[in-house]
Amino acid sequence: MSYSLAATPATLRLRADVLARIRAFFATRGVLEVETPALSPAGVSDPALESVTAQARSLGERPLYLHTSPEYAMKRLLASGSGDIYQLARVFRDDELGRWHQPEFTLLEWYRVGWDEVALMTEVELLLRDALAADSAGERRPLAPGAVRITYGDACVRELGLAPTSATPSLVAAIRDRGVDVPAGLSHDAVLDLAFSTLVVPGFAPGALTFVHDYPASQAALARLKPGPPPVAARFEVFARGIELANGFAELTDAAEQRRRFELELDARRRAGRVAPPLDEELLAALERLPPCAGVAIGVDRLVALAASADSVAAAMSFAHVRDA
Repeated sequence: MSYSLAATPATLRLRADVLARIRAFFATRGVLEVETPALSPAGVSDPALESVTAQARSLGERPLYLHTSPEYAMKRLLASGSGDIYQLARVFRDDELGRWHQPEFTLLEWYRVGWDEVALMTEVELLLRDALAADSAGERRPLAPGAVRITYGDACVRELGLAPTSATPSLVAAIRDRGVDVPAGLSHDAVLDLAFSTLVVPGFAPGALTFVHDYPASQAALARLKPGPPPVAARFEVFARGIELANGFAELTDAAEQRRRFELELDARRRAGRVAPPLDEELLAALERLPPCAGVAIGVDRLVALAASADSVAAAMSFAHVRDA
């Protein structure tokens, strides 16, 4: 794999302006900018992600992992009393290379103490509108007025005619009826992911911000659960022009429950024959002191690509990785 020049000088100037706007946005709100280590002795447990491994001889012989997100370290800062914080971090994810994916990219992540995911959605909309607003040269395309908020369940019913709690065979049949191939043996959540990406998201209004919230409890990740029936995750994602821009949560503060979820994810990785990295014990210890909070991550390169009307994330980056021939 190698990397090559990608963004035009005009897009690089646009990118610099977007980053400046982000910092100004948080400065006016008193949110502290922080930096955390990219190297960690603990890798990601999420079966949908893969850490990039590394080694620093000065730190010992055990393998290290480049972070896929600054979340774990930032939560340790929150637990230590930092208050509201944000970070513009370079992050790394293996096995990701495509139109809207790069193995290293820039992630904006921030946390608000005492907030829930509903309050955070409002702030996310304000930031995105500021970053994507047209300037005097007209180099940005402003979003449509207002934003759509829809539950995950309602979005599935609208596009598929079925609730996400429907039986897996019924969901598979509905997807195939719409002309989408469904590989055999997919789990219920994998079927939902396929339906969501191929059928639900394309049905969103392209020029509007769409907030999808109340995800299935099985997709809670690091979010707390909201009581049902059925219980749902206090999680949201944001989409614009068919692209996922943000993923946010009302954060789980129960260390025992978080350990249980991590262990389930590691078991899934082992069953699939994949590496099961060590858990982040420092994070789990910090969760005992984590104040109630909500957090969100936004892909900065995707945001710049939208601002520049670019057709790929690579076009928003000064250098992009390409696969060797």
